[in-house]
Amino acid sequence: MDLMPHHTFDVTPIENAVLFSTLTEREREFVLAYSSVIQLRRGGRLFSSGEKALHFYILLEGSIRILQSRQDGPDEELARFTPGSIIGDFDFARQADYDADAEAGEDSVLVMFPGYGLTMDAISAERPHAIAQILLGSILMISDRLKGINRITAENMSWVEELRRRAYEDPGTGLWKQSFLTDEIGNILASPSALIQLKPDRFKILVDSRGHAVGDEAMVRIAKVLKGAVRDIGRGWPMRFKSNEVGLFIPRCEAAEAEKIAAGLYSSIATLEPVPPLGEFPAFNFSATVTWSVWPEDDENWNSLFEQNYTLLLDTWRTGGGILHSVARAAPPLPAGRSGNGPEEAPAEAAS
Repeated sequence: MDLMPHHTFDVTPIENAVLFSTLTEREREFVLAYSSVIQLRRGGRLFSSGEKALHFYILLEGSIRILQSRQDGPDEELARFTPGSIIGDFDFARQADYDADAEAGEDSVLVMFPGYGLTMDAISAERPHAIAQILLGSILMISDRLKGINRITAENMSWVEELRRRAYEDPGTGLWKQSFLTDEIGNILASPSALIQLKPDRFKILVDSRGHAVGDEAMVRIAKVLKGAVRDIGRGWPMRFKSNEVGLFIPRCEAAEAEKIAAGLYSSIATLEPVPPLGEFPAFNFSATVTWSVWPEDDENWNSLFEQNYTLLLDTWRTGGGILHSVARAAPPLPAGRSGNGPEEAPAEAAS
């Protein structure tokens, strides 16, 4: 360990620790006598994943980062402990191995129990009642910690984001589910925000003629277009709303930019490689109905705006589709040679 020069520290946090709350005053004095003070420089390693948890620690000063090693990149910070926190106690109580690395986020001072050269077996033989009470105290401490006392977990850390993504991810396409937008809109809505929704045209014909597996693959290809758009924009979320209705939510997006992005999606879907002909069925060429709107410019009520955009999407799609349309603006002319689906190809139902 990278140790700092010795000086005197306040040991009150040790005496007040929940872990030692069931001890008598004399037993607490015993704990202090069998503990050691550790002083770590910033970046100094406290313990490593896989090491036997022979000690636990009370942080007096500084901060301790809990890290998870990654082979394909830098270590991920799982949590950061602040003064008064107890570290490694759960693994210690279970006589298990530490399941993560711990290092000083800044120059830090901790108390280690048992101290240097001491083991729980040796201490238990001398003071069994005190050791039993310490283990009982660890249960109380874990309960308190679950309530968030003395522990900071950063909401934007990648491991938390990964858990959130799994909860909200559509398994078929990797897009964000509509439930994400419903749950998080209060946190991600930033003026102005663009909503772009897209529904592939004649999709029922593709599924009926080629099967659901081909339809699923087509949705994956469309999802790839949406994900690529988000990467190019540098912000936003590619979404799957209902069935084959997908799109983008983009915060801090003016109307001019939203229109450009919507037009880009419209063109990108039209240029997807066709599904090859199969037997009596001709090649399937992709096209889409696209609608877009901007909050709060088009409507200050987000829920109302969402419903307007979605209703416009379905209404336009039912009349033949193949159109780029805005909730509050005139639809631009179709590209040369395009006239929508045509009545012979009009979708049969909104859920297809």
